[in-house]
Amino acid sequence: MWGWRIAISRLSASAVALALASTVAAPAVAQDDAGFRAYLDTLGQQALAQGVSRRTVDAVLPTLTLNQRVIDLDRQQPETRPNAPIPAFEPYRRQHVDASRIERGRAAYQRQRPRLERIERETGVPESIMVAIWGHETNYGRVMGGFDLPRALASLAYEGRRRDLFSTEFIATLKMIDRGVPREKLVGSWAGAFGGPQFLPSVYLRLARDGDGDGMADIWTSEPDTLASIANYFVNAGWRPGQPWGFAVSVPAGLNRGALVTRMSSPRCPRVQERHSQWRTMAEWRALGIVPTTRAWPADSVQATLLEPDGVGKGGYLLTGNYRVILDYNCSNFYALSVGLLADEVEH
Repeated sequence: MWGWRIAISRLSASAVALALASTVAAPAVAQDDAGFRAYLDTLGQQALAQGVSRRTVDAVLPTLTLNQRVIDLDRQQPETRPNAPIPAFEPYRRQHVDASRIERGRAAYQRQRPRLERIERETGVPESIMVAIWGHETNYGRVMGGFDLPRALASLAYEGRRRDLFSTEFIATLKMIDRGVPREKLVGSWAGAFGGPQFLPSVYLRLARDGDGDGMADIWTSEPDTLASIANYFVNAGWRPGQPWGFAVSVPAGLNRGALVTRMSSPRCPRVQERHSQWRTMAEWRALGIVPTTRAWPADSVQATLLEPDGVGKGGYLLTGNYRVILDYNCSNFYALSVGLLADEVEH
């Protein structure tokens, strides 16, 4: 002990810090690894109880190691800072509804037009909305993530902040393997989304669809399967055929916005939806002096809310119930607005 203190006294301050850090870090890492291995045993038992085969559990779990990177990324998410100020929408719009994404979206729209027309006839989901979701999620299949899904999901479940979510998705990933999805295809984002639509495993099991008739819902490499799966998601979320998602409007400066403040509190994404006004029919909005700037009025009976994302005098949108379906895909006003605006550009 005495010799150790003499040796420390001869080191620089930075060297001391490094030496002490190494004595602490190594046991901490070992402890995390041991805890992760023990937690994998728990996950394996849960998977077996939910019908996953012993063969899949034994093949996958021994290959997994803790991924600290995905844990760090999860801790940086905006929902961990709920009171952070809301930035301006316009810079986001310019970045996500840019010339390149519009051009590539129009090319995809034309390339898949026969299949898109068929899917729209069957589902009522507009062709351009399918393409716009695909463009926003993965830039039309270009950026789909490189994280090993079972490892990422098991690590996030072990970390514990959203254990129920990630343990459920991990077990759903094992069920995908049981259904015949090759292990090497299970690569995606750090949070477990994958393929062209960026579905979570549980969503894939429920809603992925075969769009090209080959008998498999291949949302990794098949454009028709990707688009059909997106449409099926929207049908499941309640898309109403024949209604727009919304449209840009001119709002009179004298509009009494105080009388339009919503009294409703949404159980899902309350911070997103509290920015919307009360619901009014198109006829009522017209009577208040609202004027569409990009399209004609829908039927008078269609209901919508008003959103001015960057504040009074900086542009507004009337948003129908179909906008809420886009929010179901990703609960962000900026995301949903940009999907709608990209869809409008793609079909022109």
